[in-house]
Amino acid sequence: MNKDRLEKWKFLAEKELKDKSIDSLNWETPEDINIKPLYTENDLKNLNHLNELPGLDNYSRGPRATMYAGRPWTLRQYAGFSTAEESNAFYRKNLKSGQKGISVAFDLPTHRGYDSDHPRVLGDVGKAGVAIDSVEDMKILFSNIPLDKMSVSMTMNGAVIPIMANFIVAAEEQGVNRSNLTGTIQNDILKEFMVRNTYIYPPDSSMRIVADIIQYTSKEMPKFNSISISGYHMHEAGANLVQELAFTLADGKEYVKAALSKGLDIDAFAGRLSFFFAIGMNFFMEVAKLRAARILWSRIMKEFNPKKSNSSLLRVHCQTSGVSLQEEDPYNNIVRTSYEALAATLGGTQSLHTNAFDEAMGLPTEFSSRIARNTQLIMQEELGITKVIDPLAGSYYVENLTHQLTEKAWELIQEIENLGGMTEAVSAGIPKSRIEESAAKKQAAIDQGLEVIVGVNKYKPHQKEKVEILNVDNISVRNTQIDRLNHIKATRDNKICQKKLKDLEDICRTGSGNILESAVEAAKHRATLGEISASIENVFGRYKANSKTLSGVYKNAYENDEGFLKINKKVEFFEQKEGRRPRILVIKLGQDGHDRGAKVIATAFADIGFDVDVGPLFQTPEEAAQDAIDNDVHIIGISSQAAAHKTLVPILIDSLKKLNGEEIVVVCGGVIPREDYDFLKKIGVKAIFGPGTNILDAANDLIDILLKK
Repeated sequence: MNKDRLEKWKFLAEKELKDKSIDSLNWETPEDINIKPLYTENDLKNLNHLNELPGLDNYSRGPRATMYAGRPWTLRQYAGFSTAEESNAFYRKNLKSGQKGISVAFDLPTHRGYDSDHPRVLGDVGKAGVAIDSVEDMKILFSNIPLDKMSVSMTMNGAVIPIMANFIVAAEEQGVNRSNLTGTIQNDILKEFMVRNTYIYPPDSSMRIVADIIQYTSKEMPKFNSISISGYHMHEAGANLVQELAFTLADGKEYVKAALSKGLDIDAFAGRLSFFFAIGMNFFMEVAKLRAARILWSRIMKEFNPKKSNSSLLRVHCQTSGVSLQEEDPYNNIVRTSYEALAATLGGTQSLHTNAFDEAMGLPTEFSSRIARNTQLIMQEELGITKVIDPLAGSYYVENLTHQLTEKAWELIQEIENLGGMTEAVSAGIPKSRIEESAAKKQAAIDQGLEVIVGVNKYKPHQKEKVEILNVDNISVRNTQIDRLNHIKATRDNKICQKKLKDLEDICRTGSGNILESAVEAAKHRATLGEISASIENVFGRYKANSKTLSGVYKNAYENDEGFLKINKKVEFFEQKEGRRPRILVIKLGQDGHDRGAKVIATAFADIGFDVDVGPLFQTPEEAAQDAIDNDVHIIGISSQAAAHKTLVPILIDSLKKLNGEEIVVVCGGVIPREDYDFLKKIGVKAIFGPGTNILDAANDLIDILLKK
């Protein structure tokens, strides 16, 4: 651009801004990227990623030459709830309405390798996903769905071996050879140790499972994607976009190395690797993120010298952000999801799931799911964005963002590599702590109003919208599953079944043979998901994480803030009155491992002045009650996301009474439908904090409750 013209523009702009400099409009992102108000051709100079054509290295413009002009992205909806029968009916109805692929959500007991009759999963069966205990459940799940024609994506990492085994056997008993199965298994265990926590076995043993699945599928299931490397859950846990990119792709590199350690040729499996990203509300940054991901993966794969270009392609499924959904003014979520979906498609995703607007309150209803699905159909059929290949290519802003994200993520990838790779970094807890710090900073910015969320911290509605919520009868579902389990165990050849389970255990112990191959044999003879998982656990053990709390992040963000200092004074007054600071135990009950909310609360309350204990994940109500008594706490704060509160919270309160702990204040927070508030308050819950609650307000309410006692 002509320098004189640029100076003239700057003069006019600053005149419009009156007393401000144009530089005052600059914005610093959470990724420490400085965003200017104007981008010109000068911002494209020296960018080495610019690519004239899609489908060619470095793939910034997309992995396929014709992109959506040749074929639109695959429309998926991630769903699963209650029993296999109900989920199957839901899938078939959606397929008739235009959905192109199935994405299965499993319940938490299934994720954690427990059958539905296990005593630790009382409140979780059929909640937040479908319960799958055996081949028989899997056959019902896909009844009248042609698995040789339908692509199936399964979000499973912890109990990935029995789920894959049951899927393969169910398909073959329906007449579909495993070699004809298409779809994706997530099989991304490293991110579980960072954020989502639905792991079972320790990291090293889990990596062996990942490698065995890649080995088995590359030979037996050539059309099936052996792994979906996920940044989605990192994003939802609070990672900034540089962290999401770097940690996800570093995970991918680690999986490639694990597969190579099995003696596989890079070109035998790399073409079946896929990725999974969340799409949030920073529109252009999200577009640039997907472009940067393709550039970075191509760069990483060059280190392994693949012969086929397909081995260097990053193919990606995207899902709109769940954490951006809000309970307050919930119909705003339809707008949020639409913009996020548009960012995903302009970034070049290969398939897409759009969240339903009511998922901040509970499971999606048929009504909300239809809106989410139609959002994509409208984009494909009405917007015209499928007519042109990569319409944002060459944008001064988008290309510059792509470059900055690429280079910042590459620096972090190299840092991980210098630590010995992602398995070592995860074992040391480094990615987890950085993501938690990022999440705390983001929450502080929201609570201060620096990051606006319409309807939550600005432009609040005058009245609450009443939204229909889907309820699952957890007890009924569990009883159904137990009856089916009992029937399977009574009618199978138990001697052969136990022999196959022993063979599986021996393969895990000796290191010879393929774990998935052996599990398929066990599943054929009706070994249950819990039995297969237990056989592996007998050798590998069950992993237990150490809970750590950050400090200082929230306090630094609120330095000299009047509201923050006021609550500090209340805490000090309580300490003078009671002789000690208010003490809170922050817990998760059942098998829900989503601990972002719990960790943010623990960090913030510690900075405010509370003594904070964080309970271990996956506690029973009885264990949590005993912890509260042992730690002599004033408050138990229950973080709930997976809808088990109606079953587990009453048990906790009864357990406290049995331990003479009635004086302990019980409060709940998280994704709790308002229809459940009265029930919880009647059984003794003193306060309920839904999504979007300001943490300072919550702390103020709790200290007031204690002072009034």
